[in-house]
Amino acid sequence: MRVIELPASLDFQTLDALLAEVVGAGGEKVMFDGRHLRWVGPNGMVGLLAAGSVGRDRSGEAPILELSGAGDVSSYLGRMGFFQAAEGIFAPGAPFPRRSPGESDVLLEITPITTNRDVHDVVDRVQKRAGAILSNTLGYPQTAVVQFSVILSEVCQNILEHAEGPGWVAAQSYNWSKRLGRHVVIISVVDLGRGFRGSLSDEHSARFADRWGDVTALEAAFIHGLTRFPDSGRGQGIQQIRKQVRRWDGLISIRSGTARIADVPEWFDAPPLEEGLSDFPGTQINIVLPERLDDED
Repeated sequence: MRVIELPASLDFQTLDALLAEVVGAGGEKVMFDGRHLRWVGPNGMVGLLAAGSVGRDRSGEAPILELSGAGDVSSYLGRMGFFQAAEGIFAPGAPFPRRSPGESDVLLEITPITTNRDVHDVVDRVQKRAGAILSNTLGYPQTAVVQFSVILSEVCQNILEHAEGPGWVAAQSYNWSKRLGRHVVIISVVDLGRGFRGSLSDEHSARFADRWGDVTALEAAFIHGLTRFPDSGRGQGIQQIRKQVRRWDGLISIRSGTARIADVPEWFDAPPLEEGLSDFPGTQINIVLPERLDDED
């Protein structure tokens, strides 16, 4: 059995090492040791579901997930609906706690996306909560709720139209007092589908010849707006998301296969393009929207 230790903080940056270990385990059964986990964001949660799914599919056995039972982490995972989503993916080291009843401060609990109905339900469920958070916490105008809903709808639709595999979405607001000195909203989507290269290959691989790969596919979609559709004007979701996130001085990164591409604002330190990552089957989309500053228009 391969034992993989979860880091103390699990987010979209520390997730890479975790995925590399899962891929490196091959067909060996995996145990995720989360006894030292002290913080986990939406990216870490949906990424952990994806990592567990990869480990399960490769070994043929559900990986074991061992958590410390630390109050804050376990309680937050429960409010985010992680344990409910983890059923059928992990064999818990100890029984998963039941979801606590009552109101939650979560913007969007972990939600599987399998049909168009799921996408509509997500948007409907989030709009009321998003309105209060965007205006009161981030200082965005009321019109931002509609634009935020479009972003959320498009990242979910990406799972259905391009992935052809299971996917999850989650979102939450945080006070990044140490990292940024501002509140942020984080949206995270992950799927285990074909990835950008697989999705775009039929329509575009021939024109790139031997240059075609994960990096080229991400650049084609993210920078040049190419889609899997032969007619222009369809499938422009990634372009719409990127433009709106940039207007709000946000961060957006997309990992697919062995590469990641990103629009990186001045307040965040990360490369705009990474390649040579462990081969992840599917796509991860990470969006961080920061609180507006007083001197911003």
